[in-house]
Order: sequence, then C-alpha cells, then structure tokens
Amino acid sequence: MFQKHLDPDGGLLMTQKGESRANAAIHMFFVSMDLGVLWLDKQERIVDIKLAKSWQPMYTPTSPAKYILEIHPSRLPEFQIGDQLSFE
Repeated sequence: MFQKHLDPDGGLLMTQKGESRANAAIHMFFVSMDLGVLWLDKQERIVDIKLAKSWQPMYTPTSPAKYILEIHPSRLPEFQIGDQLSFE
C-alpha cells in the first residue's frame, strides 16, 4: 500500500499459516497501481491468477492458498494455473 510504482522485477510474497481462501484474500485500498497476483498452495503450485485493479475492495482466490505473490502486471503472461514455483 501507498507505493507509487512497482519495478518489473519486484514483488511481494506473503505467507499464511495454512491454506485458506478467506485468509488469502487481498484488498486494493490505498494501492494506486494495478498488480498481478498469484495465489499458491502449500506445494507452491499456482492455484489462481488475477489482475488486481487499484482501489478495488477485495480479491479472493478460487482455491485455498498459503502464499500470495504480488508482481508487476506485465509479468502475468509468464504464469499459468498449475505452474510449480519455488522460493529460495
């Protein structure tokens, strides 16, 4: 929130204690730019992808997720539901 821009190679990874749809929901209040959002399960597999528009009330994944990765929206075409990611 309150950021003016996001570097194309930047992002934010958020981690939940367990998999959930409700706890993995995000809001875009006070976010002045669109974001690409990837939701991943506990095996780090993408379960949902959305273009989150600024100032929208809520985005909830279609399947339970443990990780939420917010990236530059131009990077969304690089990913598909079911892709396996890994974090180092």
